[in-house]
Formats: sequence, C-alpha cells, structure tokens
Amino acid sequence: MKKWTLSMLLLVVLIFGSVIGFNLFKQNMMAQYFANMPIPSFPVTLQTVATSDWTPRIAAIGFIEPIQGINVSNESAGIIRAIHFESGQQVKAGQVLVELDADVEKANLRSAEGRLPSVQANLERMRQLYARGSVSKGQLDEAEANYRELQGQIDSLKATIERRTIRAPFDGIMGIRNAFLGQYLNAGADIARLEDISHFRIRFTIPQTRLADIAVGQGLNIFVDAYPDTPFEGQITAIEPQVNPESGVVQVQASIPNQDGKLRSGMFAKLDVRLPTQKDQILVPQHAINFTLYGQTVYVVEEQQTEEGDSVLVARQRVVEVAEREAELARVVKGLEPGEKIVTSGQVRLSNGSRVKPVESDALDTPANAPML
Repeated sequence: MKKWTLSMLLLVVLIFGSVIGFNLFKQNMMAQYFANMPIPSFPVTLQTVATSDWTPRIAAIGFIEPIQGINVSNESAGIIRAIHFESGQQVKAGQVLVELDADVEKANLRSAEGRLPSVQANLERMRQLYARGSVSKGQLDEAEANYRELQGQIDSLKATIERRTIRAPFDGIMGIRNAFLGQYLNAGADIARLEDISHFRIRFTIPQTRLADIAVGQGLNIFVDAYPDTPFEGQITAIEPQVNPESGVVQVQASIPNQDGKLRSGMFAKLDVRLPTQKDQILVPQHAINFTLYGQTVYVVEEQQTEEGDSVLVARQRVVEVAEREAELARVVKGLEPGEKIVTSGQVRLSNGSRVKPVESDALDTPANAPML
C-alpha cells in the first residue's frame, strides 16, 4: 500500500514537472525569437518641407441679384390696345412697352381743352374790368378759381392717360411676355420681367472674426455652376455697419460686371474674397497632419545609426501649429522647418520612434475626374 502511494506521488510530480519544464522551455524559446527578430520598417510616403507663397481667401456663398430689376405691371385696370416689345428684347429708359385703352380719358381731355380758351379769356376780361373798378374782387376771384379748376382737370386727365401708357423705367432686357393684345388686365398684373443685366450684385456673410480682413473696393472671384472653370471678378461695395448679434456674422455686398451677359439673377454662386499674398510660408498636405482635440501632430522622419552601424529612418512625432487650412493644404506656422521630411501617408501604423521605409504611392493623388456614383 505504501509502495503504491509513493509510486502515484512520483508519477504526479513527474507529470507536473514535465508541464512546468515545457512551459519554461517555450517561454525561453519565444523570448529568444522576439529578441532576434528584426525591427519592422513600415512603408510610408514622404515629402520634403519647402516654403511657397500662400494666398489666403475668405470663402462664402450667395445668390446673384440685379442692380435694377422689376416686374413690369400696370397701375390702372384696362384692355391692352398695343404692345411695343417682344420677349427678350433690349429696351431703353422711357420706351413705351404697353398701351391700355384710354379713349374715354382722351375724349374728356379734348372737352376740357376746348373750354380752356373761353375760361382763360373770361379771366383776362375780369382782370381788366377789376382794374377799372367795374367788377368786384369776388367776381375776379371766381373767374380765377374757374380757370385753375379747369387747368387742374386737364392736368389730371393727362396724368391718367400717361398712367395707362407703361414705359420702361431704365435700360434693360425684357423677359418672357405674359400679356396679350386685347387682354383685360387688372391693376398690378405681371406683364413681363425687366432687368438691367450689365451689372449684378451679390450679398454674402462672413464671420465677424474676418471683418478686419475686408474693405470696400477689395476684389473677389465668383464661381457659378453654369461656368465652373470661369471666375467672374467682383468688388466689395458695401459692408453692413452692424454685426448680427444672434449669429455673429456680417453682411457684405459686392458688384459684378456682366459685359459678356453670361450671368443671370438668381444664380447660386460661390465666391472667394482675395487677401494679400504671404511669402515663404510652410504648406503641407492636410492628410499629413493628425488633427485631435489635444493638438495637431506630424511625423518627422530622421536618419539614425543603429548599434550595428547601419543607417535607418525613424519617425518622430512632433506637435505643430496650423494657422489656416484650404482645400488640400494647411499652413503651418510653428513646429516645422524647411528641408525636413514628413510622413504624408501610412502614419496610422506608426508610433513615436517607429522605423519607416519610403515608398511611392499615388493613392492620395486627386483624380482628374470625380468618379461617377
């Protein structure tokens, strides 16, 4: 019995010793493998930091508006007797566009003008008789009142007739006509659109923090979807004196010449307010910068000697200060020097001190044409 118990204890010790020895052997071999394993070099793309000119801009959006634009309408109701324009026609200021029926008013005018010589002659006769003392002052005043009343009636009839003649208030181009010969128009009917398309204006807003960067007379570029590759030049003409207290923005107005007639009112437009060019600025791709809540960093690649005497490239994380960002570029004002090399792609696998291997890649290049969805 004692021999059997002793044998079982020896067997258990042997089994546990074998397991413990195997684990120790495995750990020792793994430690030797990792100790002898070469340090990995991660493939990255690099770019040498250089200086270049930087032209900042203030981006905004707005809708193009006409300097002069109205819906031509009538003051008085009536039947159209004549139309003197066609859709899309260029007209001059004062040009007759539409004539409404004014036969009754013209007849009343002729009647009043026919009585005018008699009333005027009676007034002159009363003045002569009053000078000789033959009539009273009341009779002379009555004659003058009759004359002025008739003259007022004539002026009123002329104004009524003129009001039934619709003229162009300024030079411009007519839109599509909405009225027809013989049609009865109620007062205020929409006859056609008239716009002066030689100049336009655009209103847009900017943050109050950029108010010091703009001034009346400053140039800007306007882009519309109809001509995406053609910038239209404009100029700031007015700046709202009040900042909107709710949104903190300032309204700005600019004028846009339109001699070639390409622009139309109502177009949605993107615009860039041009600011002075800054020389010798450090510009890097935005995708090379890690933007976080705690700051912005880049990986700067440095050459380092190993213990074996080999030369390797090591990525060091560095904090930078970004002043402005535009499109694919960021302007760095602190943290980088010209001539240094930075990682532009592949940094997601890096940590401070990682070895890197430069490779060529066009994965981040902007395609010439956007892919179709």
